[in-house]
Amino acid sequence: MLQAVIATILIFVLAFGVGFILNMLLKTTWFPVFLYAATVVGLGVYWAWGPGTLLENLLKYTVADYTPFVGGLAGAVLSGAAIRSLRRRGYRMF
Repeated sequence: MLQAVIATILIFVLAFGVGFILNMLLKTTWFPVFLYAATVVGLGVYWAWGPGTLLENLLKYTVADYTPFVGGLAGAVLSGAAIRSLRRRGYRMF
């Protein structure tokens, strides 16, 4: 359980940092959220590809397997919110 908590925090920080830098460089707000969602969907399709149905393959994972993905999504969303807040207050990146 401790490993899931640490993994969730690490993925959150990683997604926030990468999202913040992408938002700064590309001058977008929600691009990292869409990129993260596309990556997770791609990984989900890759993991689910195999013998059996999609539902069977997805149900064999537990909450501890999905929790880091939720933490990463939260980091990507908060990076967009942080950039939006900074821009509204007049901060210019470049």
